[in-house]
Amino acid sequence: MKILLLGATGRTGKLLLEQALKAGIAVHALVRDTDKVKVIDRNLKLYESKTLDRTALRLAMQGCDAVLSTLSISRKSEFPWSGLKSPKDFLSHTLRNVLEIANELHIKRIIITTAWGVHETKKDIPGWFRFFIDYSNVGAAYRDHEIQENLLRASPIDWTIVRPVGLINSRKNRKIRLTLDNQPKPSLTISRTNVAKFMVEIYKTGDYKQEAVTISEV
Repeated sequence: MKILLLGATGRTGKLLLEQALKAGIAVHALVRDTDKVKVIDRNLKLYESKTLDRTALRLAMQGCDAVLSTLSISRKSEFPWSGLKSPKDFLSHTLRNVLEIANELHIKRIIITTAWGVHETKKDIPGWFRFFIDYSNVGAAYRDHEIQENLLRASPIDWTIVRPVGLINSRKNRKIRLTLDNQPKPSLTISRTNVAKFMVEIYKTGDYKQEAVTISEV
């Protein structure tokens, strides 16, 4: 088992890296700054690219059988109207390159995180949060996540879209609730640790191919 991990220096990505290595999975992590990765492990190989360009992606994807991504569009602060640090099309642009290279290298499995509230699940989220998606810079990530989902659905890849609800930093061991077509209705939060564990588990089992799954905690 060997994966390319995108987003390994982010709040969820750090935990995904930890869980993947704990599970004995070899990881190629492509990051903008390798100094931000504090993990040393014989199963970890780091690659650096400021833009995650196609050349860097192709090199980092060599020998991998899957790509796991927790990339998102970041803002300069948590304030909803704060300016964006990432280009508005960063996620979809990166995924287009990943899909093209995956085809070249015969990589068949891609698992990404988007969010509850993307695509058809927008109708299911609280109204106050729909307001932020529609009228603040929070919405930039949701709109590009939607393009990502469309790209995966149109591809021949064995994809899984993981849509976590509100992310929290708890390390408590709580049971994950899986929601398809808003059934059963999700709760409002999930720990980043549980998101990471779920992604590793479905990579290992191959479950939920060609499915978009909302995950929360019981």
